Amino acid sequence: MTRRTSKVPASDSASDPTPPHDPCWRKSDWRSRVRKRLLEWFAGNARVLPWRTLPLPYNVWVSEIMLQQTQVATVLPYFHRWMEAFPTVEALASADEADLMRHWEGLGYYRRVRSMHAAAKKIMEDHGGVFPTRFEDVLALPGIGRYTAGAILSISQDQRLPILEGNTQRVFSRWIAMRGAPAEKHANALLWDFAETMLPRDGGNGTFNQAAMELGALVCTPKQPRCDECPIAGSCRAAKLGLQQEIPGKIKSIRYEDRTEFALVVPSPGGDTFLVRPLPDGARWSGLWDYPRPTEDAYQSVETVADWLSKELHLAPGCEIEVGARLKSIRHAVTKYRITLHVHAAILKTSGEPAELPAPWQWQSLDQLTEQPLSVTGRKITNWLAAQEQPLLW
Repeated sequence: MTRRTSKVPASDSASDPTPPHDPCWRKSDWRSRVRKRLLEWFAGNARVLPWRTLPLPYNVWVSEIMLQQTQVATVLPYFHRWMEAFPTVEALASADEADLMRHWEGLGYYRRVRSMHAAAKKIMEDHGGVFPTRFEDVLALPGIGRYTAGAILSISQDQRLPILEGNTQRVFSRWIAMRGAPAEKHANALLWDFAETMLPRDGGNGTFNQAAMELGALVCTPKQPRCDECPIAGSCRAAKLGLQQEIPGKIKSIRYEDRTEFALVVPSPGGDTFLVRPLPDGARWSGLWDYPRPTEDAYQSVETVADWLSKELHLAPGCEIEVGARLKSIRHAVTKYRITLHVHAAILKTSGEPAELPAPWQWQSLDQLTEQPLSVTGRKITNWLAAQEQPLLW
């Protein structure tokens, strides 16, 4: 692999009283000292994780995709269930998407599972079902970028590939006292260069990468890092300068918007099934099932949502959606929104024969919904309905 280099900007010179980072890492003795201390610490403090115990490319890939924006403790039960259901690339490629979504339900960022499904199919077509071990081939798979490709191949194959993600961005920034936000173009290029330069030249690349991530997860945390427990404290420039709280530089924080949404719980005429649908492509939680709830536009009242549902169901004259009492409210966050979801009872009133539902709307029982991949709020509504000791009055 051709080694990338980054030029040290003019402001890094010794004459600059506040350089954007400390060039200590250009010295081989500093790098050797840091590597040695980090690896010694990792040998005694590494968590036992299933993808470390059996670091096959497929196992590492699944773990890395699940761990994006998600904590290890959350991922562990999902990983075990996933590997039981889809233990190989072939099993993943041949799986039904609804089954994949059900196993992923609750992890969020559902585009990840669709990309994995597409990648598995590509591996079957282009690589005979064997996970590729060339960097270029891994990078060409859907949903895999430079970091994920490097993580898979360094951990499973000990290839000399750097990785840069949330934990290592923070750790490396503090080691060299880099004040810029890691997402900024120059800062990001510098960190990639640093990550590559720090890799051992005689093997153990995957171990080093995992050790750096582990240090960020357990010791060099975003807030109140435990510097007194850190094996690198004596060589960390941020610790020496007292800049742990300021480094890494902060990217622009998300400005959250409050939003009110409405969902309807509509029973069938017999009361034993409920109106649901799989959410369409492009919608929030696409591919998951949910109760009637518009998400693409803001609606000002539950009555306007009832009108929306009437149009969705193509109700004939004389048929209507009658809204009843509020059953519960659910607060949750999605991307930049902090949402309060008001869940109302509703009845489908018809003047004669029950209305025939247009696709994709269906009547499903609570038992059926238990087996469906549901949105987070859809699962909460289903569990709430199942917990009611008395039939609800509509």
